[in-house]
Amino acid sequence: MGASTSCQPRTALALAGGGPLGAVYEIGAVMALSEALDGFDFNGLDAYVGVSAGGFIAAGLANGLSPDYLCRMFIDSDSAEIPFEPGMLLKPAFGEYARRGARVPGLCFDALREYLGSPWRQGFLASFQRLSRAVPTGIFDNAGIDEFLRRLFSLPGLSNDFRRIEPRLFLVATDLDSGASVAFGSKGLEDVPVSTAVQASAALPGLFPPIEIGGRWYVDGALKKTLHASVALKEGAKLVICINPLVPFDARHAFHEKHLKQRRLVDGGLPVVLAQTFRAIIHSRMKTGLAKYDIEYRDADVILFEPSPDDADMFFTNMFSYADRKRLSEQAYRKTREELLRRHDELAPKLARHGVSINRAVLMDPHRTLARRMARLKRNRARSMGLTALRLSDTLDELALALKRLRHLCQPA
Repeated sequence: MGASTSCQPRTALALAGGGPLGAVYEIGAVMALSEALDGFDFNGLDAYVGVSAGGFIAAGLANGLSPDYLCRMFIDSDSAEIPFEPGMLLKPAFGEYARRGARVPGLCFDALREYLGSPWRQGFLASFQRLSRAVPTGIFDNAGIDEFLRRLFSLPGLSNDFRRIEPRLFLVATDLDSGASVAFGSKGLEDVPVSTAVQASAALPGLFPPIEIGGRWYVDGALKKTLHASVALKEGAKLVICINPLVPFDARHAFHEKHLKQRRLVDGGLPVVLAQTFRAIIHSRMKTGLAKYDIEYRDADVILFEPSPDDADMFFTNMFSYADRKRLSEQAYRKTREELLRRHDELAPKLARHGVSINRAVLMDPHRTLARRMARLKRNRARSMGLTALRLSDTLDELALALKRLRHLCQPA
């Protein structure tokens, strides 16, 4: 599919998670980078690493789906052949509820027997603590991820088999029983369907039940690391572009620099406090990992793109919201372009070492927007489909004329 056939990957892309909102941000960033980085073909890389929502994008790009195609599928769903419907992620996990509920009578009987057998040694509450085993491990069922990707990767030219995808594709999940990170697509783990690996990588504990693969149970790959760029680096990649959509929000900086209404995160209640805590933890862990890469992989360049900490839209929009996808993807596109210009002197030498350059003319064009690009592509696609339909009509007319002549020749004199 256009990737290098060398044994070791030279260029790679690592995408972090972040729910549907994270995927929206990553698509906007990829769209900006794909037109501004000359020599970095997002469908011609040697390795792709995806975690959680980033696994969707990584698997699509590795399969040869263009950034434009992914943008239509996720952002401009009306024009996509197989549109992504976020509602598939919000279906209650009825199967999990039923399985756990079926265990309640047995657990109650065991707890009661244990308490009555030794009421003084084992307290009532302690005896019935085992009932927690009946609590469902997830609220929603993410089996729709597997089903959707199976349909998508059954299209001509695509594959749901790691072994049939030319570039190296790694989808990272966490083994629930050992806490170890597992990179599906690596040696010995290539027989798992790509769609199932994405589903496991995106099984955020508490929201989605763990996914069983080969007798083991897996959850979200971000539990151990945020990006897992090290997977590509260990394979020998020398240039890794990383995109992380989740950063902690700096309310004070946003108030002073952007003249936003001053707000205290504590006023947002538990969801906002938990969101900030989660982002701060994973972001700090990611920064630690990037610092280690500088030491352990001195001959490689790892370049990170992420939202600015004063981006209120990226923080306060619901992580699982899809309603604002066009606005947020446009913002990610614009911010990534601005960051490329701002960091030009820092990034240009690093990219040049790998035959990649920053197209300043593209970045300086004030008329470029993601909406205009997608509108232009839609017009071109409609025109192409119109020409195809016209050619088909001409062919059918010629066929009808040929059949008419054939019948005339076959008629008895």
